Amino acid sequence: MFARVIGTGSYLPEKVVTNDELARTVDTSDEWIRTRTGIRSRHFAAEGELASDLALPAARRALHAAGVNPADIDLIIVATTTPDIIFPSTACILQSKLGIAGCPAFDVQAVCSGFVYALTIADLFIRSGQARHVLVVGAEVYSRILDWNDRGTCVLFGDGAGAVVVAASDKPGILATKLHADGSHKDMLCVPGSVNGGKVSGSPFVQMDGGSVFKFAVRVFEEGANEVLKSAGLKVSDLDWFIPHQANIRIMEATARKLGLPKEKLIATVHHHGNTSAASIPLALDEAVKDGRVLPGQTLLLEGVGGGFTWGAVLLRW
Repeated sequence: MFARVIGTGSYLPEKVVTNDELARTVDTSDEWIRTRTGIRSRHFAAEGELASDLALPAARRALHAAGVNPADIDLIIVATTTPDIIFPSTACILQSKLGIAGCPAFDVQAVCSGFVYALTIADLFIRSGQARHVLVVGAEVYSRILDWNDRGTCVLFGDGAGAVVVAASDKPGILATKLHADGSHKDMLCVPGSVNGGKVSGSPFVQMDGGSVFKFAVRVFEEGANEVLKSAGLKVSDLDWFIPHQANIRIMEATARKLGLPKEKLIATVHHHGNTSAASIPLALDEAVKDGRVLPGQTLLLEGVGGGFTWGAVLLRW
């Protein structure tokens, strides 16, 4: 039994914020942001629009593309760092909005690696025979946890959601997966706040050591790619597309160079939605599927790295 991705979907909030618009309230400029990150604009959720609200249309589009009814879903996994509420899970809330009940539903919190973690879990559920159709969603509302006085972080992030339907198949789809974490780096990228007695304890905003994150990400992206390729008995030259977490164009291009991948095989969408954390990989994947770049039979490498640190890779055949 194999697990295959059979449908993709995505959703970006209506509000678009360009670099020039940010520069009116933040000490930055379009040139400063573009040259350091590749980001030109991002989408922000409307007031009251939550992660599950972004996840719902993305999920519906993935289900439609897969030709699967909501009632056919055996498991819902939502990867998010910005859940609607403390509990219940955003996955349970999404399940209700989809009008279904009974199947297990839970959130995965691995920050920007969340979608890779969730896709790996879906693969294991299907391979073990416990599910035939799994809905995997990455959804984030990062605009709620940004410090607008910190130009090193607030210009990087955006809101959005991406989704896939993973189905049981006798034809290989997900070829190899590998997940890692190292909590000793927990302070390099974090939101060190918590709720205590009805008040916020610590900082509720994103904090990041940008230089250290850059070096760490490029190193583990290269290592993760080689791990899953070796596991599947493939080489870098066998890859058709590299779809990494969309955080920074410099990180993505540096990783491609280290792997010896031509720039033409890198799928980058960060320029128009910024870093959407767990939503970034499925957003990029859906865009590449919809515009015809990703074709049947091609081999894709998906990789994420995020606060924790967490990182992982998924190698799949489309």
